[in-house]
Amino acid sequence: MTLADLKKPTSRASPSTEETVTRVRTPRRENNEILATVESLLGANRLRLRCMDGVVRMGRIPGSMKKKAWIREGDVVIAVPWEFQNEKADVIWKYTRPQVDWLERKGYLKG
Repeated sequence: MTLADLKKPTSRASPSTEETVTRVRTPRRENNEILATVESLLGANRLRLRCMDGVVRMGRIPGSMKKKAWIREGDVVIAVPWEFQNEKADVIWKYTRPQVDWLERKGYLKG
């Protein structure tokens, strides 16, 4: 065995980094939940959401989600519109990229 043979990189199978989707939370109509895409961050835990019903709402990240999920522009979330002000909503769930792909394949997300 020569020194050049020792320096050759060995091919090791790396563990799969792709996440598999086992269960995806879908919006519950009876709880008035709707899918939305984050358009922009407004600051102070507020964001602009484009909901699947065509309405642009101001979303609020409640304290229970503030530290759990970091939300960025382009993320898909579940929002619950306020009963007394329909142009505002609370964000209650954030989807990961594999979950968004699953939602698109199953027809929950339009285009």
